[in-house]
Amino acid sequence: MTDLVFIAMPAKEAEAFRAGAADAYGNPPERSFSPGGMPCRHCLSQIGEGEGMLILAYRPFPSLQPYAETGPVFLHAEACERYPQTETVPPMLNSPDYIVRGYGADNRIVYGTGAVTATNEITSRARHLLERTDVAYVHVRSARNNCYQCRIAKA
Repeated sequence: MTDLVFIAMPAKEAEAFRAGAADAYGNPPERSFSPGGMPCRHCLSQIGEGEGMLILAYRPFPSLQPYAETGPVFLHAEACERYPQTETVPPMLNSPDYIVRGYGADNRIVYGTGAVTATNEITSRARHLLERTDVAYVHVRSARNNCYQCRIAKA
């Protein structure tokens, strides 16, 4: 059985975006107020109603290439503690299901690994994928919008 950890947006990236660093499209993060239930990619908790938040284009890949998906994410506007790398399913994952998909060491999608997965089965699905030699890590993405949520890797 593979031990795994959920991994949030790196703290240095979150700090940079809060300081106004350009997002994946070269734009400064948009500042807004949460209507409630917006998932922060740094603390992996919900951004409460009325709390300040940033909206930005995020590409959770080290370089541009055809499989480097970019999409909108939310981040607490004020500093929040990064979610610890743990096997515990993050509290922001509260939808009924998500896309769970494997990526190779080359940061490209491993075809045939993506599946809409019930939230309570994310950990077992990720363990199964991470046992494969061609899967280096897994993304959890919105089943409705394909937005990046977090990464799962071997512990």
